Amino acid sequence: MYLEALEAHKPKRGRRRTAESVKKRLDKIADELTTADRLKQLQLVQERLDLEAELAAGNDAVDLSALESDFVAAAKGYSQRKGISYGAWRELGVAASTLKAAGVSRAG
Repeated sequence: MYLEALEAHKPKRGRRRTAESVKKRLDKIADELTTADRLKQLQLVQERLDLEAELAAGNDAVDLSALESDFVAAAKGYSQRKGISYGAWRELGVAASTLKAAGVSRAG
């Protein structure tokens, strides 16, 4: 759960889109759909669906702190049982401070 939440909420490149900017683009798409040819309509409809999904996902707030607490409680034992290294956790985006709190060290 924690790893999926990290992946879903990792920072993306470029300027962050706001809900307002997404809604503006959705309005523009609605306007463009009225005059677009069929191929362009197809592309606009897909963009609209993607943006609507983005808006819906933005409303699904994930409590990363609770997931991180659960991860911290379980990570050391899990790492030892499964032979998961500090480097593997880091490569998947787990913060060094989180691993330190969990007791997972570089030394193993």
